[in-house]
Amino acid sequence: MRRVVITGAGAINALGQSAAATMEAMREGKCGIGPLEFRDVERLSIQIGGQVKGFEADGIFNRQQMTLYDRFTQFTLCAAQEAVAQSGLEFTGSLSARSGVVLGTAGGGVSTWDDNYRSVYEDGKNRVHPFVVPKLMNNAACSHVSMQHNLKGPSFTVSTACASSNHAMSQAFSMIRTGMADVMITGGSESMLCFGGVKAWEGLRVMSKDACRPFSANRNGMVQGEGAGIFVFEDMEHAKARGAEILCEVAGFAMSSDAADIVMPSKQGAARAISGALIDAGIDRSEVGYINAHGTGTAANDKTECAAVADVFGPHADDLMISSTKSMHGHLIGGTGAVELLACIMAVRDGTIAPTIGYEEADPECALDVVPNVAREKSVDVALSNAFAFGGLNAVLALRKFN
Repeated sequence: MRRVVITGAGAINALGQSAAATMEAMREGKCGIGPLEFRDVERLSIQIGGQVKGFEADGIFNRQQMTLYDRFTQFTLCAAQEAVAQSGLEFTGSLSARSGVVLGTAGGGVSTWDDNYRSVYEDGKNRVHPFVVPKLMNNAACSHVSMQHNLKGPSFTVSTACASSNHAMSQAFSMIRTGMADVMITGGSESMLCFGGVKAWEGLRVMSKDACRPFSANRNGMVQGEGAGIFVFEDMEHAKARGAEILCEVAGFAMSSDAADIVMPSKQGAARAISGALIDAGIDRSEVGYINAHGTGTAANDKTECAAVADVFGPHADDLMISSTKSMHGHLIGGTGAVELLACIMAVRDGTIAPTIGYEEADPECALDVVPNVAREKSVDVALSNAFAFGGLNAVLALRKFN
């Protein structure tokens, strides 16, 4: 099987409007979570989130494009442009047919749904724009990326709640590894920060009103974010032949299903996914230095994840660093694994470990090295990215330093 590397990265989220800005904010332990700003926010009980501020879509896209691009698509296109530019690739000729797109999202065009429900139910209008459906559909971002970059290979969207990005990236990885494609644009995006989006999540009673504090004993829930993380996955030999800068290697992945409960996580399901990723990558447990945790800041998720890590790694769990960057950028739901993959790249490429900020009190049920509040400089050869979704759908990616 072929080896797969990452040759481009792009991002936009509450921490920054580029991959470089996002990673710098992670190094500094910045918090992008703050007061939400949109119509009727005062009617919500949850009024904080990792919102992308200062994003001027009108200055990036023309009027015709704006009629087709929901906010989640706008984020995707900006991040994809950055990733492709960094890779130096031009998708022409045979490479166009050997390249595709696999993206993850949970909600797709939630802002478009929200705007048009208002228009019909609140404002009493009898018509909506003819492009509402192509604007809100979950595959809209994937389709527009394929059109913008002339990608004619396998292209589709994955929607598995909070694991959508990791599932999408694992499929892109598999396609290159098995020879179905040479290059894949992959990652995920989300934009649920509108009145209807947040109001729906309020009903679950898992949201914090003040901060996201993963692994801290006084944590009181998750905080939503928005944005996109997009990457160029490429066959290693193809990348080397053209002299590309390689950020890291994608070494393996695994997926599992809890088959137990629609919202409560399972230690066994998470552990199977983590173990499976190590087996698929041919990595010994002792080689792993960092895990970017799912780490939502809810009581059930954090302690279950820590228990799964302890089960898989045994005594080595005490030597691992595990952090949740959701404490900084919020939970991007379907896009979260993609933004979090930047922390794994930063770990194996730069030897910088992103912190878990907001950590205040030790929890004996989360008794691992959670890199509290301050980033750490330490060389890491292997990093894992965990994603454990509602519905019990788990996906774990393994990254390796490229030498």
